[in-house]
Amino acid sequence: MKNVIAFQGEPGAYSHLACRAAYPKMTALPCQTFEAAFAAVTGSKAAFAMIPIENSVAGRVADIHHLMPDSGLFIVAEHFQPVQHCLLGPKGATLKSVRYVHSHVQALDQNRALIKELGLKAIVDVDTAGAARMIAEKNDPAHAAIASSLAAELNGLKILRPASSTVTRFVLLAKKMKKPPVAKKPGDLTLTTFVFQVRNVPAALYKALGGFATNGVNLVKLESYMVNGSFAATQFYTDIEGHPDSPSVRNAFEELSFYTASMKVLGVYPAHPFRIASKT
Repeated sequence: MKNVIAFQGEPGAYSHLACRAAYPKMTALPCQTFEAAFAAVTGSKAAFAMIPIENSVAGRVADIHHLMPDSGLFIVAEHFQPVQHCLLGPKGATLKSVRYVHSHVQALDQNRALIKELGLKAIVDVDTAGAARMIAEKNDPAHAAIASSLAAELNGLKILRPASSTVTRFVLLAKKMKKPPVAKKPGDLTLTTFVFQVRNVPAALYKALGGFATNGVNLVKLESYMVNGSFAATQFYTDIEGHPDSPSVRNAFEELSFYTASMKVLGVYPAHPFRIASKT
C-alpha cells in the first residue's frame, strides 16, 4: 500500500511519533514486532517501515543489526526524532501518589535519576506506549508510565512531569534500493550503509579499513556483533559518508574486497538535515 508506513509498537510509541513527524500524510500501521514491521513491507501491506536504530543515550537498538541484513529491505532515508519522555498518570494521580513507574527498559534507564529522585519502583514493560495503555486501563494513582505526550493524548493520561530528552535515529526501509545521484553541490551529503565480515587472518580489519583512510572516506559508524552465536564470525555494521559510484568510495570498496569474506550494501541515501547541521 503506497500510503502506509509500518512501525513497531502500539499507537503512541516513539516510532509512531517519528512516522507522524517525517511523513504526516501517510497512514501509520502499528506492528507487534520488528519482524512484523519488516513483513508488512515485504508483503506489500506498507510502502515503508520506520525503524529505530540508535539513541543518543542508550546506543544501538537491540536486534536491528541482526534483522536488517537478511530482511530483503533497503535503507532509503534516515530520520532523527527528538524524544521527550514524560511521566504519565491517570487523572487522579499526583507526584505524591505515584509509587510505581512502568516503561520500556531503555526509557527507565534513561530516566533513572528522576526515578531515584521520586523514590519510585521501576517495572519493565514491553514498550512505552503499551505501558501507557496499561496505566490508563489500571487507573490506579499509585502507578505511572514513562512514555510520549502522544501516548498521553491517545490514552487520556495527564503529564505529571516532563522527563529526560534524547534523540533517536530512525531508518526508513523499503523493498527496493533507491540511490540518490552522486552529490555535486557543496553541503550535499550521501550515506552508504553496509555490513561485512573480514577474513580470518591477522590484521584483516586494519587492512580492510585502510582503503577508506587512503581514499579520504569518512567512517561515521563501525559496530561489530556476532553472527549466529559464533565467536569466530564477527560481522561489522558500517555507515560511511559518500556514494558507491564516486571514485573515492569505489576505490575504498575495491580494497575492502581483498580482505572480506562477505559484504552487502544495505542502503544509499541522503543525510538528514539534523546530521548535516551537527557537522557545522
